[in-house]
Amino acid sequence: MKKRPQHFQEQPVPENDSERQTPAIMPPEQTKKGLLRAFTSLRHRNFRLYWFGQMFSLMGTSMQMIGQAWLVLQLTHSAWQLGVVGALEAFPILFFSLFAGVFADRWPKRRVMLATQTAAMIQAFVLWLLIVTGTIQIWHLYILALLLGCSSSLGRPASRAFVVEMVGREDLPNAFALYFSLSTLARIVGPGLGGIVIAAGGISILFLLNALSFLAVIIGLVLIKSSELYTQAPRGTNTSERQNTWHNLGEGLVYVWRAPAVLLLILVAGLVLLFGSNFNVVLPLFATNILHVGATGFGFLSAATGLGSLLSALWLAWGNRRPTIRGVLTGALTFAILEALFALSPLYPLSLLLIAGVGFMENAFAAQSLTALQTVTPNHLSGRVMSVQVLSFDGSLPLGYLLMGWLSGLYGPSIALLIGALLCLVVTGIGWVWRKPAEKNFAKSPDFS
Repeated sequence: MKKRPQHFQEQPVPENDSERQTPAIMPPEQTKKGLLRAFTSLRHRNFRLYWFGQMFSLMGTSMQMIGQAWLVLQLTHSAWQLGVVGALEAFPILFFSLFAGVFADRWPKRRVMLATQTAAMIQAFVLWLLIVTGTIQIWHLYILALLLGCSSSLGRPASRAFVVEMVGREDLPNAFALYFSLSTLARIVGPGLGGIVIAAGGISILFLLNALSFLAVIIGLVLIKSSELYTQAPRGTNTSERQNTWHNLGEGLVYVWRAPAVLLLILVAGLVLLFGSNFNVVLPLFATNILHVGATGFGFLSAATGLGSLLSALWLAWGNRRPTIRGVLTGALTFAILEALFALSPLYPLSLLLIAGVGFMENAFAAQSLTALQTVTPNHLSGRVMSVQVLSFDGSLPLGYLLMGWLSGLYGPSIALLIGALLCLVVTGIGWVWRKPAEKNFAKSPDFS
């Protein structure tokens, strides 16, 4: 049963989670109607500061991705080097994300995020300085990409676990949908802005703008009021346990293994993303070899994917409904079916609609999975569970890219994508059979009301 939170005024909130109580930010508002309903979680001041800060920061990061790829090509003229730099940035997730969850549960999440965002800003500034001084070399990019990947892998579990502390459980579905909408919007707008900046002012300005964009989220985090954070009293922890990293890590992994809902969500969503969320790798091949629409058609296919993801995020935000295990599985099933149909489609207009549907459902089931995980997980384990989620969801993407590239080389893009979609169907079917224990576990999670 949910406890009525208390509001603390002019009293410092202890940084130790075990001493912190659950404050109230404001009395419940009447349900908003119309389009404003999609932004209901922005009524929380702390989340509003963080969300708008992240909007600028992610836009800058998306621009830097374009600039970094362009810079690698300028320095090496090698597609292989593009893959190396991308891998160096992605692989830290596989090695450090689990320990990042321990840090997120041990230390105040806001401090963890301030440290990682500051580190990312310094990385961007160093890269800008190397470019403007004409001393940039490819090994500099190797090191900076690796460092950026490390800071990102340490920050993601904390940032995702921090959402529930900013908005509480009532607005959690809406908040996570808006959280996902930022990355989608950045993927749509950022590359275009990056191209304009490179054409107008040169590539160095792009990296400077990215470095400055981190100030927005850092200022937002500094302005967040600890007294207005929602949290639950931690259970079953003591000082000696909190000081033992390996014990903390084992505690989180044991919880994931023994909680049927958490285990199902992580395995099913992670495997579906591994086998199915790699269609971007073969989209250029579909545009040129299957649909015969060239570079322009490829651009529209990519834009349709992003538009579908953005519409999905806004739809979930507007609904603000508590997710269900069945809903997540249904979303994954629909995603797999749409991807299989896209793999078989020979018609460009139909393919545009299908790939937009793929983007819509990919974002829908991933966001619902993330919300469901935060719903069922106790607060004192949220960072560690989010670290397993980051490893499973985000860490599966580079492996999926390699898998799809290998299958495409063997059988062509259509068969490769169809194989991935069929594997998604198999995983979802197994999850459907296994869902009842998970549903019982999920029903015991805290209510939003």
